Amino acid sequence: MAEELHALLRSAGVAPPYVLVGHSMGGFNVRLYASLYRREVAGMVLVDASHPDQENRFPPELKNMEGTWLREAEFLEFSTPFGVPRLMGLCDEDPVQRAAECNLHTAREGVAELKAFPESAAETAATGSLGNIPLVVLSHDPDKPSSELPPDLAKPTNGVWEKMQEELAHLSTRGTQIIVKNSAHYIQIDRPDVVVDAVRKVVEQARAAATTAQTSN
Repeated sequence: MAEELHALLRSAGVAPPYVLVGHSMGGFNVRLYASLYRREVAGMVLVDASHPDQENRFPPELKNMEGTWLREAEFLEFSTPFGVPRLMGLCDEDPVQRAAECNLHTAREGVAELKAFPESAAETAATGSLGNIPLVVLSHDPDKPSSELPPDLAKPTNGVWEKMQEELAHLSTRGTQIIVKNSAHYIQIDRPDVVVDAVRKVVEQARAAATTAQTSN
């Protein structure tokens, strides 16, 4: 995905440097991009991003639920060409969302992404530090754990998640973490204002660093 993003940016004529923003598993993608094309990346915002060691640190009970989620995704992949998800009311009521998400291509890619998660995590773990680039880590409100988990599982899972979010902020010597109040995992939906502010903050820091570098040269 990182290589595809690089090719897409080149083809679109969008010149570096870039501030990369990654949510959830998208955090893997932007970290890999920064590892492959370090000179092109001026800063990064991680939005409740995945941690490469989370599968090893989450409660064992979560594995069973992940298996269920994969089977559900595989069902969507198999049944979407026949219109079954639409008939069952599984597709979003909003026509734009339905067109974007309730189709074979999206279902197939979703399954592939889930199956490739361990490999993606291992690749990301091998990338190491982000050096001194501006980094903001946005983390969801601990008082708003995932609604997909039962309460007895949500609490220990959330505790591990909070610790891993702190670790992500230490990927850069200029990393900071912000706990986003009144937001669950999809911070960009619950509190888009905070995401926008974080991106602007990183852009300003990156520009200031570039100006300082030019002056010193």
